[in-house]
Amino acid sequence: MYEKIFARSFSRYEQKKLGYGAFVCSLILALTFCTVFKPYFGPLPPLNLRLSMGVGLRMLTIEDPSMSLSLGMASVEPHTSTTSNPSEKPGEPNVEMNTSAPSNKSEKTVQVTVEAQSPSQPNPPQKTEIGMKLVTKPICSTAEPRSDFCEMNGDIRVHGKSSTIFLASSQVENNTTWRIKPYARKGDETALKHVNSFTIKPSLMVVNKIPQCTENHRVPAIIFSLGGYTGNHFHDFTDVIIPLFSTSREFKGEVKFLITNKKAFWIAKFREILDKLSNYEILDIDGEENIHCFPRIIIGLKRIGNEELSLNPSKTPNGYSMKDFRDFIRSAYSLKRESAIKIKEGGNSKKPRLLIISRRNSRAFMNKGKIYTMAKRLGYNVLIAEADNKSNLSSFAQTVNSCDVMMGVHGAGLTNMVFLPENAVLIQVVPLQLEWLSKYDFGEPSVDMNVRYLEYRIKEEESSLIQQYPDEIRDPISVKRKGWFAFRDLYLDRQNVMLNVIRFRPTLVKKQSSFCMSRSCHFFLFFFFFLIFP
Repeated sequence: MYEKIFARSFSRYEQKKLGYGAFVCSLILALTFCTVFKPYFGPLPPLNLRLSMGVGLRMLTIEDPSMSLSLGMASVEPHTSTTSNPSEKPGEPNVEMNTSAPSNKSEKTVQVTVEAQSPSQPNPPQKTEIGMKLVTKPICSTAEPRSDFCEMNGDIRVHGKSSTIFLASSQVENNTTWRIKPYARKGDETALKHVNSFTIKPSLMVVNKIPQCTENHRVPAIIFSLGGYTGNHFHDFTDVIIPLFSTSREFKGEVKFLITNKKAFWIAKFREILDKLSNYEILDIDGEENIHCFPRIIIGLKRIGNEELSLNPSKTPNGYSMKDFRDFIRSAYSLKRESAIKIKEGGNSKKPRLLIISRRNSRAFMNKGKIYTMAKRLGYNVLIAEADNKSNLSSFAQTVNSCDVMMGVHGAGLTNMVFLPENAVLIQVVPLQLEWLSKYDFGEPSVDMNVRYLEYRIKEEESSLIQQYPDEIRDPISVKRKGWFAFRDLYLDRQNVMLNVIRFRPTLVKKQSSFCMSRSCHFFLFFFFFLIFP
């Protein structure tokens, strides 16, 4: 009603004039509104941006707080390298940029593949890796019986001297930190006493809250320790080499190793393996004053399960198996033989080759000469060798790979079965009271390596302990009650073996017959055996 009264108070011309004026004013107001609020009409919310130019396919990860997040402008804080990294191999570009904006919304993840042309590269386009995160958290696993490990993506900054890993984030929900010992023998306090701890600390991405990068790396990093029991050949493989393979193999060499508790002799010993797993120089992270920054990091090695010298493909990352590991070892050391020999009727006169692993301090053969003579008379080409840290591992791997049978008393030297060809034979001589340990350490792992396994359990009269500790031998329960260290001191550290060659020879005959492919071959071997040993 009020509109009609108001309209009648104007003439028709004045009404028309008023309408035009109102239209023009509305248009001016609309333009003013759009101009003022234009900055807030961006298509995406402000996000953390991390840019790393590098060769190879990369993934673009966008973590969108939510579609209803209020919009705003993002601030940019570039990270520039103030020092060069002399240990980095050529061709590792360092380009990084971070932006941040706060939010308390839930995160969504979208993954797409992108290609970007580097302005300095006129050649085929390089792949670009961009990781966008609003609030980044480490993913830590403490459920495995043998190892704890953490994995993080985003803006990671490592300060070696303080053993601290900073995870840069625009928002820290609480003050939770993690401490981890990067060595895969969890629960063994004796081993872990010699392993450095690392602290993982989420930190705000603001000045004075987090150290600034001084060395940037475009590839992921893996931190692991050379403390613990490293230097023992068995523990070198089961605690470090095999878990390192399953953790790092997926990167196809594009990963950098950061080592704590460095042992120079260990790195030299396994140089072929380390160079095959990583294309970059190893960094001794202990005592590093520089802040090393990475787009991704794994702290600790992924050792899944409780088994020794094993990989379970149903549980390990990327389904790696011991067959994959053995194929990798053959490639790393250029081992020529994939399979043990097969003696065919009338065609192959080649003798199977037997390697006797010799030990010096404990669990040693006291009559190596008699064992050698017996094996020669049975038709073996016999080689006696000792595996220790002074041996050239590459050369020793070639020696083991050239053999069809390997035998030795329970000990770290039997770990060299990883170099044996497929379908070769491992004979483990088991000292008194070490039946369970022998089977667990070498008997069970041999199955996954496709190595045929046989064990020979000695009698009391074949043990050196029968002369020195007759009471303890006849009452092993009393020794076990004293604990592991007393048990180890007696049965592992003080025991040697005087092998009964007459009792042992059927074992060698049985294994030699396994290389025969015909009945006549088997008949000849057993006839030969009874002819020599009536």
